[in-house]
Amino acid sequence: MSNYEKPDFWALKARKEGYPARSVYKLLEIDGKFGLLPKGNKAGFKILELGASPGSWSLYILRKLSGSGFLAACDLSSLSSRFEAEFRAEKNFFFKQADMFAAGTQAELAGLGPFNLILSDAAPLTSGERGLDAARSHELAEAACLYARSALKKGGNLCVKIFQGAETAGLIKKMRPAFNALKTFKPEACRSSSFETYLVGLGFKILS
Repeated sequence: MSNYEKPDFWALKARKEGYPARSVYKLLEIDGKFGLLPKGNKAGFKILELGASPGSWSLYILRKLSGSGFLAACDLSSLSSRFEAEFRAEKNFFFKQADMFAAGTQAELAGLGPFNLILSDAAPLTSGERGLDAARSHELAEAACLYARSALKKGGNLCVKIFQGAETAGLIKKMRPAFNALKTFKPEACRSSSFETYLVGLGFKILS
């Protein structure tokens, strides 16, 4: 059994607190640091989540929205069947199991916006070759930026996961002019051996 297959502190905490995966604590830290989710009036607040499976981020968002606002989510894989009843009970939740790169998917999701917040925790199937995995990760991040260009409200925020690599500096350079501020952040809940981090764009202007 690999270290990634062994349940660590965060995985055990997720099971105990009713989430399908440890990734929820990454979002909790990001939200705590940057205040991405609304604390007051949530009516009319729209969120798009890319790479949603197995659904930990979706559950955290829906529970925090408390029946208000709207969440659209997309992934090639399905959401956790263990929480199917909770997902189905949410009237302000839309999930599409599809390829986020497909033109039809992009058009459908963009049509549900514009969004106040776009989140992407999407990650490629890893090969074990760091350069290749980083390049594939940046393709997913670029796709999230395309969604921002077509569906993020002016003043909105964008958070995308990347595997750090040769393309990282170029992506940061491309994203920086589009936001009032661009931050990098690696939550404590990330595995110490992981080279993932998050780019958080605050105050969307325009994406070239």
